[in-house]
Amino acid sequence: MSADTRELHQLANAMAWNTGEAERQMTGIVMRGALNVKNQWRANAQASAGRHARLYPYSVSYDPLPMPGGASAEIGPDKDKPQGALGNILEYGTSRQGGHNDGGRALIAELPRFEAQVVALTVRLGRL
Repeated sequence: MSADTRELHQLANAMAWNTGEAERQMTGIVMRGALNVKNQWRANAQASAGRHARLYPYSVSYDPLPMPGGASAEIGPDKDKPQGALGNILEYGTSRQGGHNDGGRALIAELPRFEAQVVALTVRLGRL
């Protein structure tokens, strides 16, 4: 069996030549995705938290995590903010009540947009 891998090799070479640009642009994509997930998580939480956890949606934030050669972000309730400590209970539930899965739904909603941006980046870098 044989396969034509010329385009794959061209893309790999383009990425190797544009590593710094790829890292810079990927950091932007990850940060934008984290912001979108945070905002959607807050919107989901406002709809599901009810009157007992009115401040909980405002505890959801994101922190960029420095990472050599890439980008990462931590998204979720900040336990130091009002009602942020309720995050585990509201998100995952208890033995008596199911969770809301606000963060999970936000992540799933962002996934197609995030993937599209990563694909667009690889296409742009492949053309450089």
